[in-house]
Amino acid sequence: MKFNTVQTLKQIASLLDIPFVGEPNFEVTGLNEIHVVQKGEIVFVDHPKYYDKALTSAATTILINKEVECPEGKSLLISDDPFRDFNKLTKHFNPFIASKQSISDSAIIGEGTIIQPNVFIGENVVIGKNCIIHANVTINNNCIIGDHVNIHSNTVLGSNAFYYKKRPEGFDPLVSGGRVVIKDNVDLGASCTIDRGVTGDTTVGEGTKLDNQVHIGHDTVIGEKCLIAAQTAIAGCTVIGDEVTIWGQVGIVSGIHIEKGTVLMAQTGVMKSLKKGVYFGTPQREYRQTMREIIYLKNEVNKAKK
Repeated sequence: MKFNTVQTLKQIASLLDIPFVGEPNFEVTGLNEIHVVQKGEIVFVDHPKYYDKALTSAATTILINKEVECPEGKSLLISDDPFRDFNKLTKHFNPFIASKQSISDSAIIGEGTIIQPNVFIGENVVIGKNCIIHANVTINNNCIIGDHVNIHSNTVLGSNAFYYKKRPEGFDPLVSGGRVVIKDNVDLGASCTIDRGVTGDTTVGEGTKLDNQVHIGHDTVIGEKCLIAAQTAIAGCTVIGDEVTIWGQVGIVSGIHIEKGTVLMAQTGVMKSLKKGVYFGTPQREYRQTMREIIYLKNEVNKAKK
């Protein structure tokens, strides 16, 4: 998430009321999660297991809960609770704007786009040309939709990320300040749910088609010309390559990569990154080998019954 204007390290530290290490005028351009963070941005870390990863990441400002040696060319923000302070920054630089009407005055809707009754369109939404948004669709703040997109009833774009920190009093949510971006020529079936990124974008690539009741988690990137059948659930921070086919009731864990042209048969449970191929079962296995084993076992059982 980029700031509208560049901030200084001192300004950010003052906002959070915490000490810092580095030049007071050190430039800070935004904040992001570690898997997508860029130069100039803040990343937070609150567990020793991930200190090195954060300190050596592309981030140039690290919000951390321990005084450590500051890497050259970077700066530190020392916090007793980086998770809490990261949320403060998200709320400050990207505050929630409550809507006063069903279609916000700040929304931009392209020529030829049809909006059916009972659609909600939030603040700063952009919808391209020649789209059809069917009844009862919800498009929350800051979503971006391309041209020739078809969204069926009861689909929700821009729900908060399912991302929590466990505390003694309960679960504390990481505030979602990202977007959903739907590229051109995408079809979204009925009752799909696509969560916004925490600080970046959840993206559905050009020409991809989603069946009914598909869920896509925060910061996931779906490639071009993918087919995703009903009741599939894709966890956050996953990357799906172009031209991937995913059949019904597939479950995919977070933070993995599935290569271009892969096929996932129905009810497959994907537990790790996959090379191009055809997969089936839970955990996923190569389809043909799995079917051979199933047939062999069935034949052995039949023999034993005779």
